[in-house]
Formats: sequence, structure tokens, C-alpha cells
Amino acid sequence: MAHWEGLQRASDVASRIALPISDASARDRDSGSFGPGWTGYLHLDGILLSELALLSLFGLVSLYGAGHGHFTLVEKQLIRVLLGFAVLVAVAQVPPVYYRLAAPWFYAASLLLLTAVLVYGHTRLGAQRWLDLGFVRLEPTELMLLALPLMLTRHLSAAPPPPDWKRIGASLILIGLPLALILKQPDLGSALLIGLIGVFCLFLSGIRWRYLVIGLLLVAASTPVAWHFMHQYQRERILIFLNPERDPLGAGYHIIQSQIALGSGGLFGRGLLHGSQTQLDFLPESTTDFIFAVIGEQFGLLGAFALIFLFLLLVQRTLWLATRMDARFGRLWTVTLAFIIFLYLVVNVGMVSGLLPVVGEPLPFISFGGSSIVTLMAGFGSIMNLSREPRLTHSR
Repeated sequence: MAHWEGLQRASDVASRIALPISDASARDRDSGSFGPGWTGYLHLDGILLSELALLSLFGLVSLYGAGHGHFTLVEKQLIRVLLGFAVLVAVAQVPPVYYRLAAPWFYAASLLLLTAVLVYGHTRLGAQRWLDLGFVRLEPTELMLLALPLMLTRHLSAAPPPPDWKRIGASLILIGLPLALILKQPDLGSALLIGLIGVFCLFLSGIRWRYLVIGLLLVAASTPVAWHFMHQYQRERILIFLNPERDPLGAGYHIIQSQIALGSGGLFGRGLLHGSQTQLDFLPESTTDFIFAVIGEQFGLLGAFALIFLFLLLVQRTLWLATRMDARFGRLWTVTLAFIIFLYLVVNVGMVSGLLPVVGEPLPFISFGGSSIVTLMAGFGSIMNLSREPRLTHSR
């Protein structure tokens, strides 16, 4: 036994000498990632990187099925995925202190782009949400979904918890500005996401429970007023959610076809490039907002559960990285990013299955589109870096 313990101690000493990354080496071994190899040198987490790659691959296969076997959408999405991973690696090389410094500039730039959308934006499906830059169509709302929590994290982590009234008031202003611009487009779904993410940041910051209760009561009391200011199509979506058969060929068409697609897939699915709802184009927005219905039809309940499980693994790994961080800024930012992914998943799957009203939100890494992929990849690059150098991110 003594001989065996001596060999173990010698092995541990040799391992510490061999690893060039001093403080991160033990964390790399414990994390189960690819260790101090190329991922360690690039400040990346191997397991999280693998989960992102699997989700992206799942998305490419799903787009191939939704696109009737044509590679046009797959090729475009592959370019965006590769760009997203390149951004992830680049962001992971930035010294963590610059994340805090860049937060106000990122937030201000996103606000400016949201303002530009109202003047120069491209209108589609009744909403003015995109900026057509010629070579790419940018959706500034996707940028704000990361810019706002990053700014709130910087603001709320600058002082010990719980936040006082001044910090809470400033946070509400930070939330309210993009909220007003997004509602003006109009985009009720994204506005609700922005509001929920902002409230979650306040909750994480240690805000007192009575403030949350007061806020929820105020929101509940303002519901009749909000209904009065809603656009007619937004009211219709809520009514259709309660009864899709109310307008089966109009506002209820999306959800009815989506439920048919999910149900027809059964346990094992119809198979790739099979399924009447997708292949005969009965399912609207099959490559974007309703791609989860395509997955359910072609890969069945097991395929849909496999995708949900992948997302939950991604959330779990992100939360695990947060536990390794010493600094409040890093923990707040990482847990908020995990919440954003989970919120996207719940909203999209709930919308497609009829458990939530149709709000037009994509499924990250799966739906066709570039703005969401690139911004989320940048967020994951930052938390990978923060998890490896926690002492550099302490709030001052």
C-alpha cells in the first residue's frame, strides 16, 4: 500500500511539472474536458465545445430535412456556424477584464442598432426587425439579448448584494430602453424575453423578495392596460393559443399544422426527408420558428427528446462552469447565459407544441439564421475564458 501511495504522489508531481498551465491544470483534469491540450491553450472547455458542435450538427441535419434534401440552406447555415465558432475562439482569447469594459459599449451599440431598425429596418411578417446590410441581414434584437444581461451583470456586480434602490432603478431603466424599442417594431415575443432576462438578472443579484413580489403585482395589475395597447394580431395570437380551431385556416393554421407534424412522427419518426407536413409544405416557417415540429415528424418523440436532452446538457455544463468562478461578475453572467438558453428552449418547444402562444422565437443552433448563432457563440466563448481565469474577474 505504501509503495502504491508513493507511486501516486510521484505521478501527481510529474503531472504538475509537465503541465504548462499552472493554476488551470487541476481544474482541467477535474472538469472532464480535453485537458490542457489545444483547448487549454485556447482557453476553451472541451465538453462545452463538444455540446455546441453536436447541437450545430443536429441543426444542419434538421435543415437538410426541412429543405427537401437541398443543400442550399445547409451550406449557408454551415458558414454561419463556422463563423460562430471562429467568434467563440476569438472572444475566448480576450483578457476577461475587457468583458466588463466592453459591456457599456456593446449595450449602447445594440441600442443604436435597435433605433436604426425603426428607421431603416426591413419589414417581414408584419414586424420591422431586420437591418439589411447587403451581405447579411442583421437582427439587432439578438444582439440585445446578450448585451442587456452583460450590462446588467456589470452594473449589479459592482456592489455587494443586495442591490439598493438606486441600482434597482438604474437596472429598470437599462431594461426599459430596449424594451420600448423592441415593442415599437412590434415584437412582443422578444420584448417578453428581454423583460424575463432582465428580471432574472435582478433576482440573481440578491434583490429582496418583497421587491420581486411588488413588481409581479404591478405587472399583474397592468395586464388589462397592456391588452389595450396590443396590436390586433398579438391579441389574436393569445386567443388562438386558447382555441386554435377558432381560425384553422388563418391565425390558428401554424399551431394546428405543427401539432399534426409532432403527432404524426410517433415514437421513432417518419424518417429523414419523409413526413407529409414538412415535405408537402403544410408546415409554415419550417426552417426557422417551427423547425422543432420538423424534428418531431422526421425523428419522432425519441429524436425530439434527444435534442432537448442535448440542450439540458449544455445548460448543466454552463452552470457547472459558474461554480468554478470566484468572481461575482463571472458567476452572474454565466448563470444568466444558461438561463437564456433554457428560456429559448422552453419558449420555442412550448410554442410549437401549443403549450405557449406563438411568439416567433427561433430554436438556438437549430433554426436557420446567423445573428443568434454568432452572438450566443460569443457569449459561450466569454464564459469558457472566465471559467479558466476566475481570479482576474473579481469585482472591485
